[in-house]
Amino acid sequence: METESEPYVRLATLRQLHRVVADLNTARSLADTLQTVADGVVAGLGYELACVNLVRPDGDLVVAAFAGSAAAEALITGRVGSRESWERRLSMGEAWGELRFIPHTEGWVLIEDDVPQWHTEGPDPRFEDEWHPQDRLYAPMYASGGGRELLGVISVDRPRNGRKPGPWGQEALQMYASQAAIAISNARLRANMQRALVRLEREQQALRASEESFRQAFEYAPSGMAIAEMGGDQHGRLLRTNDALCRLLGRPASAMRRYSFADLVHPEDVGTLLRTSAEGGRAELRLGRRDGTYVWVSLRNSVVADTADGPRFLLTHVEDIEDRKRHELQLAHRASHDALTGLPNSAELRARLSARLCERPHAAYASDIESLDAAYDGGFGTDGFAFGAVGGRPYDHHVHTIAPDDEIDDGTKGLAVLFCDLDGFKSINDRFGHQTGDAVLVEVARRLTTGVRDGDTVARLGGDEFVVLADGLGAADAADLAVRLRNAIILPIRVGGRGVRVGASFGIGWASCGMSVEEVLQSADQRMYVEKRSRAKVHRRAG
Repeated sequence: METESEPYVRLATLRQLHRVVADLNTARSLADTLQTVADGVVAGLGYELACVNLVRPDGDLVVAAFAGSAAAEALITGRVGSRESWERRLSMGEAWGELRFIPHTEGWVLIEDDVPQWHTEGPDPRFEDEWHPQDRLYAPMYASGGGRELLGVISVDRPRNGRKPGPWGQEALQMYASQAAIAISNARLRANMQRALVRLEREQQALRASEESFRQAFEYAPSGMAIAEMGGDQHGRLLRTNDALCRLLGRPASAMRRYSFADLVHPEDVGTLLRTSAEGGRAELRLGRRDGTYVWVSLRNSVVADTADGPRFLLTHVEDIEDRKRHELQLAHRASHDALTGLPNSAELRARLSARLCERPHAAYASDIESLDAAYDGGFGTDGFAFGAVGGRPYDHHVHTIAPDDEIDDGTKGLAVLFCDLDGFKSINDRFGHQTGDAVLVEVARRLTTGVRDGDTVARLGGDEFVVLADGLGAADAADLAVRLRNAIILPIRVGGRGVRVGASFGIGWASCGMSVEEVLQSADQRMYVEKRSRAKVHRRAG
């Protein structure tokens, strides 16, 4: 369980981590960047030792930076470990996300390999998560993009608290390794750009040096870049795209020149794109791939000029945020859906009901329309929209939800709310245990979902209670649906080699504008209990 002080510890760690990550982008050279990476692990992540192993052009890894021990730094800095040995280490042990942890109990197989290492002897751990001196923890650093090119590996040792890092510590180290990889890539890119500038300056071609610098930064940027026209008939047309953007969207550069971002954006995100400012604007939206799928990206715009007085162009940076968006959608789904059955939960059910209801009953709404029509002498615009208001509230053209009459079948269709309570479920839990009970709930949820139409809602209210929202039904239709669902539920359910049965009682309520969500659910709940009691009396008489 999270302690009271843990959030404050995390906040302090985040602040320190923010500072050390900021330092990564201030280093001037690749060597400075690598040492800053090592120093940041010690300063911001709570480890006493940190080593940065960098991939060389031949594929082997060299110890490029060390922090935390002058003796260890003097012993292993500059030493090389073969790529084969490193790949072996990164393929064994425990996978903590992108991290790799090799406990001391498995490390004996690595004694003879050629990876430079520094460790001391120590006693066996006294408690479960105590760090052993021969434990090994590695954080691989990968280049941006889909190729997962290995840039290097950060190895850490001796956590200051003496414990193996928990989920929070693991995520912090993994995040830092990602930022370190970006910093190293940028440092290499800066080094390439500086070398190009030196060559161009020696040839006294300052203008061409600037163009070449921009070209390299554009073409070799790890994330997508695009240049588009500003103004004129071709405003927004893509003039140039880099290889990273073409790979991201699966489209060749020649084809990209036929489009603008407005042509590629998801229809639901067009408004977001149009609201994005050209100068310094940012937006998160979906762009279409060649295969018809969409990828979430972050767009960041800036305006550049070709010459001092020449035409202006729009430079757009495109970053792939698909993983983050997928994670956000997963979190949103978990918050609105039941963990056991996957059905919408109570909060989501209430939200969907609330979206269909307003505070005004249908009769009051119709009366308001007649009063307004008389006051304005039929004053509706030619497009059919009312331009007045009643009670200070403008008409929003809300389609009112009304309830059919249970006594008279006049053809009225409404939003039926079927409240379902399982009969005999408690005895299953008591006899066979909660694991069997959970399996029964999952199967009941599946049968309910299978028995309704696309667009209907099946939600788990809690315990063994379910609610079905079915729109466009008359009273007879809702009764038929309840019978079909009850018949589907009472069929035997196979769990662990045995067949179990549960019954179901349904109460049919109707959602109607002017009612609150709680009133709608309470009405259906009460009718369910009426049915449950009446069925119990029938069984007693039959007995």
